[in-house]
Amino acid sequence: MNESENSDIYLVYDRECPACEFYCQRVDVSPAAGKLIRVNARRDSSLMDEITSANLDIDAGMVLKKEGTMYYGSDAIHQLALLSSKTGLVNRLAHTLFRHPRIAKLLYPVLAACRNLLLKALRRTRINNLGLIDNERF
Repeated sequence: MNESENSDIYLVYDRECPACEFYCQRVDVSPAAGKLIRVNARRDSSLMDEITSANLDIDAGMVLKKEGTMYYGSDAIHQLALLSSKTGLVNRLAHTLFRHPRIAKLLYPVLAACRNLLLKALRRTRINNLGLIDNERF
């Protein structure tokens, strides 16, 4: 792995979720932290295979991979806040709210529940990367 690959930070999320897409396209990391690469969880990739092997349900939380470590759900949003560029309203707000792990752990389930209601209303299917039976719909 070369030096630039080591500084790559991967954000894996559901691009069919309008709320996830809005946030993930606006959030950014400080240039000193590395390069943020956004990955669509609905597309097959070695990273999605790695997430599935780690038994992480992508329908229940986003994943941030940094320096070989995967952060899931509230830990992912907390890490993003710590790495934030703090430029723009979304980055400043995310940094203010989610830089505190306790607040991230409290708010993330609420945000995930809202996401699930939105996707149910939009009649979207689950990604179901873990292959759970009868788990196609929200």
